[in-house]
Amino acid sequence: MAEFIPFRFEVNLYEENQEQLLCRGLFSEVSGLEITMEPRAIQVGGQNWGEVQRVGQTRFSPIVLKRGVTELDDLWKWFDATTRGSNYGYRLQGNINILGSEVNDDGEAQPVMTWNMSGVLPTRFKGPDLSSTANQVAIEEVTLVLESLTLERPGG
Repeated sequence: MAEFIPFRFEVNLYEENQEQLLCRGLFSEVSGLEITMEPRAIQVGGQNWGEVQRVGQTRFSPIVLKRGVTELDDLWKWFDATTRGSNYGYRLQGNINILGSEVNDDGEAQPVMTWNMSGVLPTRFKGPDLSSTANQVAIEEVTLVLESLTLERPGG
């Protein structure tokens, strides 16, 4: 079984009805794909050795998306509308597709793994670091919090 290559991925952010795609692909880095469940220890009467562990709160780490600065301002408009506009709490849905090496008839790589996000809300927007001596691409980043993160594999 082939291992997945972490630099072949695409990110999609869209409204719940999927009619309007806010953003697709174009990211150089995605970090924070992490889910943590904090178990709750319960003392059981008559059991003096050890504790019983129960399922506790599930937490989703913030996800950070980074990309080169272009003329696209879709993420900034979303962040601005959420924080200053009348759309406070304007949440989107999204997915992060890890692409395999096989392509379909249209020449597009097919996802081998998809992280589905729901209730996605931008909490931080960072513009590029500017320096007259810099020689790298200007990078912007947005930090997202979410209500749900699920993993899906095609055919499974």
